[in-house]
Amino acid sequence: MTTVPVDVDTLRCAIQEKYTEVAIDPKKSFHFHTGRFAAARFAYDSEAVEGLPDSAVESFAGVGNPFSLGPIHEGETVLDVGSGGGFDSFIAAGKVGTKGKVIGVDMTDEMLDKARGNARLVGMNNVEFRKGYAEDLPLTEQSVDVVISNGVINLCPDKTRVFQEIRRVLKPGGRLMIADIVVQKTVPDAAKENIDLWTG
Repeated sequence: MTTVPVDVDTLRCAIQEKYTEVAIDPKKSFHFHTGRFAAARFAYDSEAVEGLPDSAVESFAGVGNPFSLGPIHEGETVLDVGSGGGFDSFIAAGKVGTKGKVIGVDMTDEMLDKARGNARLVGMNNVEFRKGYAEDLPLTEQSVDVVISNGVINLCPDKTRVFQEIRRVLKPGGRLMIADIVVQKTVPDAAKENIDLWTG
């Protein structure tokens, strides 16, 4: 068991508060880029992004483009860990087509509400959103072909558990495509214990 230097429940509440703001007031100024500007900055396929309504893009708060790491094929099942308002899930749903499926998992109710509303708005029947944690994914073993995640694993206090869960749900030969923040220096203990530095 990994020792976590912060209280997990307190951390999750702080993260939920931050991303509730992103869901409800996406035009607010944050210390990270959001929406269409962020999607363009990270070189998402412009045609795919332009095909989505503003409400499906405005709360995008990723840190990169997981789709730049390789193809997603028609008919595959994709899991989006930390799906937020659904932006990456909708991009993936366009790639897997009607024979495929995308499952977004997020812990923030406001983001889940927004994602589900956007799925109805765009008429995508091959995407669904479930409440859950990256450390305890609400999926069965070996049930997905691809796991994507964008700027989420860095927020998780027990990263070992997250990767164990990803391995559990991936089919043999499955693929992991993530964009995230990586620190290349040792993080001081004082910083690890500062909950504000964990929240995004």
